[in-house]
Amino acid sequence: PDNLKAGVTNPCRYEPDINPTYQDLAEHYGAVVIPARAGKPKDKAKAESAVLVAERWILAALRNHSFFSVTEINKAIAPRLPELNNRKFQRLDTTRRELFETIDKPALKPLPSRPYEYAEWKKARVNIDYHIEIYRHYYSVPYQLVKEEVDARVTDTTVEVLFKNRRVASHLRSYKEGGFTTLPEHMPKSHQKYLEWTPSRIIKWAGENGPKTQKLVTHILDNRPHPEQGFRSCLG
Repeated sequence: PDNLKAGVTNPCRYEPDINPTYQDLAEHYGAVVIPARAGKPKDKAKAESAVLVAERWILAALRNHSFFSVTEINKAIAPRLPELNNRKFQRLDTTRRELFETIDKPALKPLPSRPYEYAEWKKARVNIDYHIEIYRHYYSVPYQLVKEEVDARVTDTTVEVLFKNRRVASHLRSYKEGGFTTLPEHMPKSHQKYLEWTPSRIIKWAGENGPKTQKLVTHILDNRPHPEQGFRSCLG
């Protein structure tokens, strides 16, 4: 394809960075994105040539017509496209349609069984409470990933979390701001072994700042489904 800015975030000649959503769409349909170099349309000369042929045989024939909607244009183009595909090449005793039927069609694969679902990709840092924030809602990941950077694939219905291209968590998406979605298997058996902070240590630390601070911190931890979910609020 073209090296369009919406599809290629970094137009490096050797290893271009593809927009994650664009790449996700390509993978869903089993396609490979190999963009042309920026400003080098000749890198895809065959595609450009096909566009030129369509302009000459279809659009040129309609140049004196006036259209007032896309539907009208498509209706006028429809009968001309088969004519072009069934026209023999100047130097080959075959047509585009015949080549498609013998070469392209046998190589085609069926469409995926499920439709493509638009997804956004976001980077997130795993907090001390082993949750990441996505649109002001907090989702758990395995506690071993505390402080690691992960990628989140966000759709209207799901949130998938990947670490080094491996899926480590999957949640139904929640639209409750400030809420937590936590899977029990993501919680450590012993926070003392893996994390610096524990509920008892936070309460003790708060007591050093005064009894009211300690009371507030205790209240925060006691009013969460899991005490660890209050670490973020207590530590600021």
